[in-house]
Amino acid sequence: MDEEEIEKAVIAYLKKKGFKQTELALQEEQQLRNKNNSPSTDPDISKHILALSDAENVPAQYQEGYSKLRSWAYSSLDLYKHELLRVLYPVFIHCFMDLVAKGHIQEARAFFNSFREDHEMMHSRDLQKLEGVLSPSHLEEMEFAHSLRQSKVSIKICQYSYDLLIQYLHKTQSITMLGIINERINFQVSPGQPSSISDDAEVFTLVGSGHDAANLVNRKEIHWGLLEDSLGEKLEKAGGRITDSDKADGEVKDGELEENKKRSVDGGKGGSTLKKLKKDKVAAATGKASRSESSTASGAPRVKPELTLPIIPTEVEHSILEDLRNRVQLSSMTLPSISFYTFINTHNGLNCASISHDGSLVAGGFSDSSLKVWDMAKLGQQTGNSPLQGENELAPNENILNANAKGRSYTLFRGHSGPVYSTTFSPFGDFFLSSSSDSTIRLWSTKLNANLVCYKGHNYPVWDVQFSPMGHYFASASHDRTARIWSVDRIQPLRIMAGHLSDVDCVQWHANCNYVATGSSDKTVRLWDVQSGECVRIFIGHRSMISSLAMSPDGRYMASGDEDGKIMMWDLASGRCVSPLVGHSSCVWSLSFSCEGSLLASGSADCTVKIWDVTKSSKVSKTEENKNGNTNRLRSLKTLPTKSTPVYALQFSRRNLLFAAGALTKIA
Repeated sequence: MDEEEIEKAVIAYLKKKGFKQTELALQEEQQLRNKNNSPSTDPDISKHILALSDAENVPAQYQEGYSKLRSWAYSSLDLYKHELLRVLYPVFIHCFMDLVAKGHIQEARAFFNSFREDHEMMHSRDLQKLEGVLSPSHLEEMEFAHSLRQSKVSIKICQYSYDLLIQYLHKTQSITMLGIINERINFQVSPGQPSSISDDAEVFTLVGSGHDAANLVNRKEIHWGLLEDSLGEKLEKAGGRITDSDKADGEVKDGELEENKKRSVDGGKGGSTLKKLKKDKVAAATGKASRSESSTASGAPRVKPELTLPIIPTEVEHSILEDLRNRVQLSSMTLPSISFYTFINTHNGLNCASISHDGSLVAGGFSDSSLKVWDMAKLGQQTGNSPLQGENELAPNENILNANAKGRSYTLFRGHSGPVYSTTFSPFGDFFLSSSSDSTIRLWSTKLNANLVCYKGHNYPVWDVQFSPMGHYFASASHDRTARIWSVDRIQPLRIMAGHLSDVDCVQWHANCNYVATGSSDKTVRLWDVQSGECVRIFIGHRSMISSLAMSPDGRYMASGDEDGKIMMWDLASGRCVSPLVGHSSCVWSLSFSCEGSLLASGSADCTVKIWDVTKSSKVSKTEENKNGNTNRLRSLKTLPTKSTPVYALQFSRRNLLFAAGALTKIA
């Protein structure tokens, strides 16, 4: 072994550490050894010295090792490439954090900037957070970075891809990369062919709480059924449900109107034949939907309420029962009618919108701390010089809400001292709540047009607030990483749910009022027991912040939408993802299930409303999906684009009419 090489390595180490006297002593000893022709250094000691010398050149090792691994992964066969590329992101962030931890700040920044573009599309929010790590102390102080260092990444990969990766690491002797992969990644190796690219949401998870903790929580028992003696159950017992034949007749009449229009254009016998076929098709589909809805409702287990629920006034109960009797049964063959409320002249000041359960009231929360509520009955009575003029290109079921009209068509509410981020109507429409950056929640009366209560408890902006399905209780989500349960008659919260690692961005009640779901910027959804305040489920799989949640009417499933446009359907009992729904190209801001739970509507910042067949989605097995390839697109029944209006809110009425709202943006 080259003696000079060993000597250089030792002297370089002493210089770096500042041991000047030791360095001089060593040089003198070397000169004496050269004169006396002393024996060379022991081979084992030489190996240790050279290994230490290599280890000292840390930045070059990380840069070179990751660069080679990246080149190898991108040059792999297409069949295995997408699986091997999954390894790059966790290796990249841990290389960066290791460099920072060892004090190589400049080299860490250079490494980060060299390769960040590879991961910008899928992990932009993570990269923005890690960009702020500028010293070893930041790794401990920043909770996101600290949680990454404490946890392992779980990646699903096929056996052959795994073997290829291990062979590469041993062949190239990439000790640094092998160490990171061994320490930071937990591979779930599966036999057979590689999974499809569309399964990426399920094969890669990077979470601070860890899978072990989530699996432990998800073993807890939950009761997802409907409440005993609910109005729907009363209606079934009373035999008030409309029969299949009645429903079919009603749908056929709607079909006839469409066919008459077509026949006037087409003419002849062709139009008549087409009409008959369509009538038969609609009648069959509607009858099937009615039967499946009835069996779904009766099949759901019944549970007792954990909260003391309010008594519903008799006249309100009659009104709800009337709506349930006249409900249109929806399915993949009978899609809902949609009424879209478009806000104009908002000047980018509209932050949120909500619609009452019957669609009669629409509320908007603005950046100037104001709230505006439109009454649709009054809006329809406006004269010819209303803001509807000049909008003759709009569809007949599109309503215009002018946020800057001189002759005021809305009721103005003031009270907050900061931008309003969320509004929600009570189930019966007599009250609505608003939350703001001023860290308060306010209760307003739609009859008195006044603020009734100001609820204080959160320490930071409140991003979301939602009334419970029975009213009286409501839940809030905040930047302070907590969600809270409140009742309208108390100014202090009843429960505080803490556990998320970042902002709690959205909140949603379960149909039986016994549970509340929260979505967070930490990319997880949690389900909480409102009685104990305990987390009973952790749902892991999203790659970006959770922006919207919805519960199925039978309480069995939950849908969550994220900032990347992905929707995931979850089974509450098992805590597992039933199906990812892919189609939106931007943030999913709103989700709503139809009243019988067969359809899911999603509204997005990509200016579209999509209707999904969730009954089919929940029944497709993994084997079928692997056979047929990507079936996600098949589950999207219809895409309804707006002109240039991001969709802020969606709401199915009790009669299954779908309401939507959004603010018109300038068309480029």
